[in-house]
Amino acid sequence: MPELSSTLSTLPLVEMIRDGGWTMWLIASLSVATLAIVLWKLLSLSRLGVWGGSHSRRAIALWAKGRRREAMEEVRGRPSARARVAQAAIGTSLDPAIDDKTAREETARIARQTLYRAREGLRALELIATIAPLLGLLGTVLGMITAFQVLQESGNQADPSDLAGGIWVALLTTAAGMAVAIPAGVALSWFESIADRLQADLEDLATRIFVKADAPEQPTLRLEAAE
Repeated sequence: MPELSSTLSTLPLVEMIRDGGWTMWLIASLSVATLAIVLWKLLSLSRLGVWGGSHSRRAIALWAKGRRREAMEEVRGRPSARARVAQAAIGTSLDPAIDDKTAREETARIARQTLYRAREGLRALELIATIAPLLGLLGTVLGMITAFQVLQESGNQADPSDLAGGIWVALLTTAAGMAVAIPAGVALSWFESIADRLQADLEDLATRIFVKADAPEQPTLRLEAAE
């Protein structure tokens, strides 16, 4: 164990984190958190079934042809997010005990829960993308302050190489902060695009189910974006 600790402490990455000070440790922690959130989000979206939609599309086609029972069987028990919302819309529409308004409200409720799960965790990525470069800038400013304090105390005896080394270490935190913020921002944008596409698809399929052939003027079902 002592040999392992000694080996890890001599790794270039560990040395850079150590030389960068406490801000570098915070940035390193944010990088680990970003990776964990991205992996968790991929697993969560996979379990939610956001990339599946073939069963819901076939159900909509059957519904449009008037084959309503077959449309219900197409999405019954399917794990994808679109199929679950389509099942709710078709099931409530076929239930004679549920009026149209109640059916729409129940379908919208299930769709909002689905969208919430699709957007869950995105605030954390947004926060990391915002504060990581700020932490890097803070580390750079603190490092520059320290370097110029050394220069002031040394006076004419200051070694330019020592000063340059201190500035290099200070600028390292800015680079590290940007290196964490950029992937976090890219992941955030991608996950948001998935959630936006899911919201549009849920609105479309619910509307196509609820809009009757004899009443095409009925309003489109709108879902508020879940935060």
